[in-house]
This record gives sequence, structure tokens and C-alpha cells, in this order.
Amino acid sequence: MAHFDTSGLQPAQDRLTQDGIDVVRLGYADLIGVERGRDVLVNRFGRTVGGGVAFCRSVFGTTPRGGVVDFEGGISAGLPDVIAFPDLATLAPVPWEPGVAHVIADVFNPDGTPCAESPRQVLRGVCAEFEALGLRPIVGPEIEFYLLEEHAGSASGWRRYGEGTGNVYTSGLKGDPENVLLDALRQLGQYGIEVVAANHEFSSGQFEINLWHGDALDAGDRAHRFKAAIKELARRRGLLATFMPKPFNDEGGSGYHLHFSVLDDAGAPAFDDPSSADGLSDLARWAIGGILAHAPAIAAVSNPTVNSYKRFGPDTLAPWLIDWGLDNRSAMVRIPPERGAASRLELRLGDASANSYLAIAAMLAGAILGIKNRIEPPAALVGYGYDASVSPKLPQSLTEALDALEGDTEIAGLLGAPFVNAFLAYKRDEVERFHTWITDWEFQEYTYHL
Repeated sequence: MAHFDTSGLQPAQDRLTQDGIDVVRLGYADLIGVERGRDVLVNRFGRTVGGGVAFCRSVFGTTPRGGVVDFEGGISAGLPDVIAFPDLATLAPVPWEPGVAHVIADVFNPDGTPCAESPRQVLRGVCAEFEALGLRPIVGPEIEFYLLEEHAGSASGWRRYGEGTGNVYTSGLKGDPENVLLDALRQLGQYGIEVVAANHEFSSGQFEINLWHGDALDAGDRAHRFKAAIKELARRRGLLATFMPKPFNDEGGSGYHLHFSVLDDAGAPAFDDPSSADGLSDLARWAIGGILAHAPAIAAVSNPTVNSYKRFGPDTLAPWLIDWGLDNRSAMVRIPPERGAASRLELRLGDASANSYLAIAAMLAGAILGIKNRIEPPAALVGYGYDASVSPKLPQSLTEALDALEGDTEIAGLLGAPFVNAFLAYKRDEVERFHTWITDWEFQEYTYHL
């Protein structure tokens, strides 16, 4: 059985009690980034979590519709346990829930070894590859989402909140008539996840909140918390927040952009080189080269739903091709114009449905392979980047992306074979269920004339 360091539990329990906290919400991300967890009374916190909190391992294989997908160690193994143990460094009061604090858990096997299906453990493993080279990956997430309000007249029962055209980069009541975004920004600012700015995005009812950059694992924690918090804050107002990649035919999709830089062992920006023509170091170019070389496999994790591939295409401001460019928003990898300490790349591949830990882990995996193998990128894109005769296309379906992930043994090796096998089983079940489901499009296309 696992033995955890429990020395910090009693001091944490005493501190929580003094701060008026009587419930701790212990949570962790499943394969698709859904928060799973339990509420624990503080007066029994140490006793309850001291040996870890048991969950059925197959929670990682639970689908949005409530089915359970088998993977090694899951249903066929008799539905065994995993053990969640709190990372007390992540303990934080929940501003909108008086008396409640949240803590992120690490997930282990009963013998104390890390659970390979846990997305947080996957990211931690990839970060260790950078640490072995004396490097620190720094990540800043940007995440878009839609807010929806109930509407009996629509087929889904929901419509876009604050409908209005041309409200991109606006603030205030014009695009947010109930100040939902402003309230969320203030609440999240007290939650310790370091949100820094928010705005209305391109489409009606679409918003973006930016998180400050930080160490990759910390960025994954904060982004995971952010997505769960946004959905919770929306529910408190009777709204639905969705990170679905493309929820509407007549509006654009929601992206998940990652700003990524590296510090060397002296804390200096390792992507910066003032002596080079474009101000980028060899390390930066190799990281770009690795991400491009492994982009099809990365897409399976960064664009992990059937719906994800309806966001791609020419003239969508979402990537369609595997390319990079200097301050070019039509490229998959954009290099912002700042240099020095702000030297970084922006991976624009991901969509909002991505699991935060896994999106970061996949990007870092591509980058570290580029650095280790010194992969040079092709020439930078010039102009508007949707010409498929110039650069190769990204996968055009989830099936294609999953096949690329399975075939990319280097990426799979860094993410871990147990995780990759579980992820492939889970997502191929999703594809199979989709292909046997009758859609509204089919009904409207065929029933009248056929």
C-alpha cells in the first residue's frame, strides 16, 4: 500500500479552520479534463486523506454521456482503485463558495507509484525531460469559450449570450450585457490562478481570459482550475459555459493558445539570441522544428474531439497547415515580436476542449524532441498561411490524428505507453459512437426528398 508524507496535513487542517474553511474540495483531471473529486470536511481532513482517497480507476475512462471505456487496468481488471493524495501547495479558498477551499490531487496506484493515466502525472514526466537538460519550460495559456443562455425556441435549448456582431476586443456591457465576464475576472483574480486580462472575442457570446505565464506544471494546474471555475461561475448565473471547439455553424471556433518559452539553469531566456537574424536562438528553432515535425500526433491531444476538426480550415484564423511564422496569426506556430526575456513561441494549434495538462505536455514533448534531435524548421511562412501547396496539412479528422499519435513512437514514449493506450481506446470509442449516431444534418438533408 502507498505511504504518503502526511506531516503537512495537521498544520493545513489547523490553518483552514482558523480561516473559516470547513470543507476542502479535492479534485483532479480525468482524460478529457473534467474535474473529478470529493468534498472533505476539514475537521476530519487529515484522517480522511492521510492514506489517500480511493476512486475507481475507470473514472479516467468515463465518457461525457456516462459510458465507461475499458483500458488496461480498468473494467477488464475488475474496476480497481486509484488513490488521490492532495498537493497541499495548491490549496486555495474558493472565492464564490464561502467556507470552501480547493486542492489539486496527485493520483497514484495503490502501491504508491504514479498513475500513468493521470494527466498531471503525464505533464510532470515531460517536464522532467527539460529538467534533465537544465531547462525550465514556461507556459502562458490563452483560452476561449462561449457563454450560452437558455432558450426554449432553439433546437438545443441554448442560444449565444449577448448576441451582437462585431464585438471582438470590446469590454463592458456592449458585448456582455450582464457583466458576466467582469465578475468572473474579479472572482478568478482572488482564486490564485493569476488571470491577467479578459475580452470579448470574435464571435457573439465568445470570450477569452488570459493567464499569466509560469512553470509548465503550475500553468497546467491554473488552466485546469480556470476551466472548471468558468463553468461553475456560469452555472451560478443560469448560463452554460462551453469549451466545445465549434458549437455553431455560423460562428467561429474556440482556441486554446499556449505561449511557451524556456529558461536555462541560470534563469536566462534560452529562446533569445540578439545576434541571430530573427533574434531566436538555436534552441528556439529546434523547439519549433520538433513541434512541427510531430504536429500530427500533437493534434490528437490538442484537438481531441470529433468536433475539433470542424474548427480547422482556410480563412478560419485557426491553423490548417503545419507551418510557423514571425508575428503571423495565420501560422500554426507564431513567434510574437518581443525578444529578450519575452522571447517565446505561441502554439495556436489547440482548441478549447483540450485537457490543459495534456495540451501542454504534448507541446513540450514535441519541443524537447526537437531540442534533443536538433530539428531545424522549414523556412518561415510569409503572408497569409492557408496555401496547402506550400505546407502540409494538419490531420483533417480525429481518426487521422489518433493514427498519427499511435504511429509516433517518440511522442508516445514521452507521454507514456499506458497513457497513450488508454487515450487511444477512449477516443476511438468516441469516434465509433459518432459514426453510428444520426445527426440533425442527416435528417434535414434526406428526409423530405428521399
